[in-house]
Amino acid sequence: MRILRSIVGIAFVALLGVGCSDSSGDDVAGIEIGNPALALTADFSVDYDQVEAGALAKSAAKNEPVLLDSFSMDLIEVRSYSSYYVAVSINPSDGVPVWPYESGPDTSISISFTEGSSVVDPFSNINLQDEGYLKEIGVSFKPASNRSSISGRVLVGKKYVPFEYSLDGFQKIGIRYHFSQIERVSDTLVNLSVAFHVRYFVDGLDLSEADVSDDGVIYFDNANNVSLWNELNARFVPSFRPLRYSTVNDHGDESEDYVKDIWDGIIGSMSENTIENGDFSKGSDGMAGWIFFKQLNGDATATVMEEKNGERVLKIEVTNPGLKSYSVQLIQEDVALVAGKKYNCVFTIWADVEGEITARIGTYDDYETIGFQEHVLVGTVGKSIKIEFSPQESTPFARFELNLGNMYRTFYIKEVKIYRLED
Repeated sequence: MRILRSIVGIAFVALLGVGCSDSSGDDVAGIEIGNPALALTADFSVDYDQVEAGALAKSAAKNEPVLLDSFSMDLIEVRSYSSYYVAVSINPSDGVPVWPYESGPDTSISISFTEGSSVVDPFSNINLQDEGYLKEIGVSFKPASNRSSISGRVLVGKKYVPFEYSLDGFQKIGIRYHFSQIERVSDTLVNLSVAFHVRYFVDGLDLSEADVSDDGVIYFDNANNVSLWNELNARFVPSFRPLRYSTVNDHGDESEDYVKDIWDGIIGSMSENTIENGDFSKGSDGMAGWIFFKQLNGDATATVMEEKNGERVLKIEVTNPGLKSYSVQLIQEDVALVAGKKYNCVFTIWADVEGEITARIGTYDDYETIGFQEHVLVGTVGKSIKIEFSPQESTPFARFELNLGNMYRTFYIKEVKIYRLED
């Protein structure tokens, strides 16, 4: 099942070939952000899966196999990633840096995960007001010093033995959270919780078998218990449980990946419809999850009607066809796709005047076609259109479009689905 929808955004300006118009629906592509402004806070903690209500630092169960006593890193950047339907001057693929401020005195903040840091005042000037749709919030960290480590205790038999896990394997880490992982506290405040999950970090590893040094401490570094250190390094960044992450290791090599089980939750199971509200039954106007977009002199109205059999159908009346087929668009973002897998895109459509439309699946940030682009002949009798395709890249944020402009017509659309045909 897809992880859905809770959100933030940020204010900036860029030209994206799709300038903005009204978006119908109570909940589309995250949440549309405009006025009033939104503020951002963040908290940082260690999570043992045993949570004390109201506590930032999550409590450990009795006889927890691993306890963390000290874990700090330097927060060096906060960045947002959004799609836009207005003119903007940034590259959405790069996101928008929202902290540190250009004119601010701070370039980093020391974050203690074990003490449960909460960042409020340093973010007080962040104004998450935006006319876009937030996809992700990214935070970047670096070790606090050249010899940074996480210290704690490992349960060996019935006694805890101290350990130190070296962070020397990393120069920098970046973690990006899907909008559904961000808490909307109120209409004017959102909070990002960055928790380090200890059990994800150590489950399946028998740290009690590690060699103990003469001083009675277990060291995990490039000279001691190296095999286990490498295993822990591979788990370290995913243990923050973001959607995806990037690292720069001690040799300067860069890498990035998705956290598998989070990614699996986003893409859903085989045969599951990745279109939200494909039957137009959700939201006060039936348009939850959909963006109805007009540009380049295009104009149209969208109304969800109920048929005699109880099914919903979307009626789009093009009152000004505009200059291009994409002058009037029905769009859904956040369609999660896996590269190379076979998918079906299915929808039923008819119109009062026969003619072609363009159906397309592309990216939100650089507008490349990654699924398909097909010219579909729409007749005056309802017909189910089926398009089989294999995405060229994996993404949680593909954009499905029906381009309906460039001709005066009234369309009727229902039963929209995109589903994977193979695991």
